[in-house]
Amino acid sequence: MKHSAWLALLRCPGLGPRRQRILLQQWGSAEACFGVRHPELAAASQEWLRRDPDDCLTDADRQWLASAGQDLCTWFDDDYPPLLREIADPPMALFLRGQRARLRDPLMAIVGSRNPTPVGNATARAFAEELGNQGLVIVSGLAIGIDAAAHQGALHSGTIGVLGTGIDLIYPRENLDLARAIPATGLIISEQPPGTRIHRGLFPRRNRLISGLCLGTLVVEAAENSGSLITARLAMEQGREVFAIPGSIHSPLARGPHRLIRDGAKLVETAQDILEELGPLFAASRTVAKVSREPEDSAERQVWAALGQETLSSEEIASRCGLTLPALSSILLHMEIQGYIASCPGGRFCRLPNTN
Repeated sequence: MKHSAWLALLRCPGLGPRRQRILLQQWGSAEACFGVRHPELAAASQEWLRRDPDDCLTDADRQWLASAGQDLCTWFDDDYPPLLREIADPPMALFLRGQRARLRDPLMAIVGSRNPTPVGNATARAFAEELGNQGLVIVSGLAIGIDAAAHQGALHSGTIGVLGTGIDLIYPRENLDLARAIPATGLIISEQPPGTRIHRGLFPRRNRLISGLCLGTLVVEAAENSGSLITARLAMEQGREVFAIPGSIHSPLARGPHRLIRDGAKLVETAQDILEELGPLFAASRTVAKVSREPEDSAERQVWAALGQETLSSEEIASRCGLTLPALSSILLHMEIQGYIASCPGGRFCRLPNTN
């Protein structure tokens, strides 16, 4: 089974990301870690790794492996997010649903209160929309409140939702429709194996991924001891930019951003403030993303070149590429699933933004 060894390794008792990485560097692959002796490990870990990987899988694992639209990005993959590699304890694998190519885009986190004011909600959505229009993919935690507003503002341009549960379980359930909409242009991510249910200890781990994936983190509204401030502090520890929107001195939800500003976060009033602060860092990451997102398959590259900056019908693309319509249909479907192109009104197609 594809990825079964990875799933089995991620479930091995007593192994966190750091120990997993040591094993993977020593043995070269997840498969090679099984069926050999590991005298340096605890007894439970040794026993687990003596088994066949397929025998270690849960029902949730088997269901995930058999499901369409699921993917796994591992430490050894070329598109593993480069910024995430730099954090203290990067995950060895990310479970994915949606447009995997978004991992190569420049990413920006927007986080905040689960109980925002109407103004805070509208602000998060507006910032996400504008930053998305400027080429940043918005990352948040799919929580209610500011997270949801940020995702909604960036749905058209692409957004990434990072879960604290397994990829097959959406929490909170209020955002189930939003989670279903995101993969069309964006991505759902989790480091937790399928079937992992929510518990408090997983939120800080999820927060380190949100900040670790991104060039910077924007806090819109947050109480002084909120999880959003944890994400912002993690971003600071990871050497990333932190931005905060100020508010009224009479609002409890302004205390978090004000505290961050006192601690060195950048006060911002417009999306342009963020873009100017990111400056060359954003420009460089966007250039890398554009180059690396060109399809590798020769037939897809041919279609990619034919599209250029235009919006073309299937017939026009087929004529330019010398392909039959049935053959082209399969290529277009795969490119759309991978996030290289989008279908437009009237049966026409175009490149997705920030991939040209």
